[in-house]
Amino acid sequence: MQLTGSHTLAAPIEKVWQMLMDTDILAKIVPGVSRLEKTGENQFEAISEIKLGPVSGKFSGGLTLSDIVEPSTFTLNVSQNSKIGNADASIKINLVSVDAQQTEISFDGDAKLSGLLARTGQRVLSGVANTLTKQFFSNFEEEIAS
Repeated sequence: MQLTGSHTLAAPIEKVWQMLMDTDILAKIVPGVSRLEKTGENQFEAISEIKLGPVSGKFSGGLTLSDIVEPSTFTLNVSQNSKIGNADASIKINLVSVDAQQTEISFDGDAKLSGLLARTGQRVLSGVANTLTKQFFSNFEEEIAS
């Protein structure tokens, strides 16, 4: 499943970068995440509960940041497991300064799904991914404003 998109946030690139690197902020703004703990250098353990169309599940697993070039780019590698299936994704995140007070975040990657997740259907999962992406950026904007 392809994951691509972009969004412009009303904050300087340095602030957006710092927020993306802060586990406490990420735990608040990423939809469904109930726990996010740093386990090593650029490594995290995450637990989330997400409803994917007709099915829902509790996921746990690791997140790793690689190819980090501060404050402009990194790759997010995700490996999450649940009773309803597993998800592995690699997503390239790019930050571009639009101006002194705006930053565009773009992402491009793909997710490999197995189990019931894979059988749920591409259209349902694409819709869920779009909804979660919109929630993430909405939460991010609220966090910037506070």
